[in-house]
Amino acid sequence: MTAATAHAPVRFEQTTVPDRIAALDAMLRLDHAQLLARYLEAPAPALTAVDGDLRGRMLAVPALPDWLTAGPRLWARSGSFPWRGKSFAALDAAHGTGVNRVASDRLRLFRFTTAIGPSRQDGAPALQLDYDHPGNPFFIRAIEDELRMLDDGVFLGQAWLRVGGRKHFVLWFGLCRA
Repeated sequence: MTAATAHAPVRFEQTTVPDRIAALDAMLRLDHAQLLARYLEAPAPALTAVDGDLRGRMLAVPALPDWLTAGPRLWARSGSFPWRGKSFAALDAAHGTGVNRVASDRLRLFRFTTAIGPSRQDGAPALQLDYDHPGNPFFIRAIEDELRMLDDGVFLGQAWLRVGGRKHFVLWFGLCRA
């Protein structure tokens, strides 16, 4: 990969279901710097753009070396990985709700609410996912996710964790319309 293409935006011209999932799986090969470059160039999606069930992939854990996370990233591509994705429902143009699908597409855990707000990464708009709700375990309530749209039906997300009053970036995840 040349320096010119290392930061080129990811574009997925075909939008059939297999191509979107292939695009999601292709993001597993990107490192933290490449994911960050794409995230910084991507816009926030409208709440209606994420409405419904989206397939998910854990992509990278930037705080850990790639050799340590290679196995879990490969596992994330398999059908046995416990996190299946997220399901969203827009309540209106500014607010929505959602839930994670875990172990199967029928087991829905860890409710969140959504709204467009400033990214923790760069302050530009991103779709914010707030897990700080009664009913979620304390360790889930400390998670703050955000999403940007790479292409129609393909999204790149960051997971942040509040610890001791500070926010720490912990992992990259991808979502696509399946």
